[in-house]
Amino acid sequence: MDLVTARLILRPWREADAPSLYEYAKDPAVGPIAGWPPHTSVENSREIIRTVLSAPETYAVCLKEDNRAIGSVGLMIGSRSNLDLPETEGEIGYWIGVPFWGRGLIPEAVNELIRRAFADLSLTTLWCGYFDGNEKSRRAQEKCGFIYHHTNKDVFWALMNDVRTEHITRLTKEEWERSKRHE
Repeated sequence: MDLVTARLILRPWREADAPSLYEYAKDPAVGPIAGWPPHTSVENSREIIRTVLSAPETYAVCLKEDNRAIGSVGLMIGSRSNLDLPETEGEIGYWIGVPFWGRGLIPEAVNELIRRAFADLSLTTLWCGYFDGNEKSRRAQEKCGFIYHHTNKDVFWALMNDVRTEHITRLTKEEWERSKRHE
């Protein structure tokens, strides 16, 4: 299923997206701050599409003008989340290639995923996290209505084989509905 916004198409990842994924995911400014290592080859990116990005509710973020994958946004519901969540709650994760930073594309994609989570999937609460120092991610979450909830210190992050501080934000369906009434 594709989700469409003013400027974006959010669609399932395809193996044919591997060259585009590699182009943006090899950049060390992207993955490590989000918790994953830079991609090492087109084949590595293809394998990530098969094993990670093929998960339910995970979408390639594509500009409408060319439908080329420039980032990713995903909703991990319940036990699929990195957090200990019931099946009525989900966690949103995202990233976008450096050339597209600062254009409001991730908040646009995340807002559509929020709408899907609450309106289509009837979730009650959404969670999001960012690691210490990832101010762009913190700001994107604020723009989407997420509110700081708590901080987890000294979290071992296996994908990067390091220890991090993670800040967790939350948005409830009631908060989202209230914000929609005031738009």
